[in-house]
Amino acid sequence: MSSVEQNLVEGNKAYAEKFTQGNLALPPSQKYVVVTCMDARIDPAAAFNIPLGAAHIIRNAGGSAREAFRSLVISQQLLGTTDVLIIKHTGCGMLTFDNATARGVVAKNKGDAVAEEVKDLDFLTFPELEQAVKDDVQFLKSKKVEEGVQVSGWVYEVETGKVRKVE
Repeated sequence: MSSVEQNLVEGNKAYAEKFTQGNLALPPSQKYVVVTCMDARIDPAAAFNIPLGAAHIIRNAGGSAREAFRSLVISQQLLGTTDVLIIKHTGCGMLTFDNATARGVVAKNKGDAVAEEVKDLDFLTFPELEQAVKDDVQFLKSKKVEEGVQVSGWVYEVETGKVRKVE
């Protein structure tokens, strides 16, 4: 067993020994969903005051609403969420490269044959943080399935732990 797997097993054992919330309902009790980045410096439950069972948290590289769209539809249509918070963050890696650069890194690391697998992949990078938040909010608001859903955009500052709304 790798050290990562061992950490999972040991950590889960300690967690399970104290776990008392196995009776929570499937739909989130506060009826909202957060889309945020997978960045390891963000602890959504702690940073955004989300108790267990209160909200869905969808994480992906860059906190992309486009990538999260399938999960958002499920969250809303099957599980009753009515609010979406798009939360991107300062210092995001998605600000540091573009599609061509990402494809080049894959080719360098894995070879041209493997790079072929990602040749058409849109890595959903963005050059400007606040504009990316606005673009994701607009993307969701433009979808008919999102009618009646409240969507707002935010920036989390990894340096301070604070959030600010993007208008």
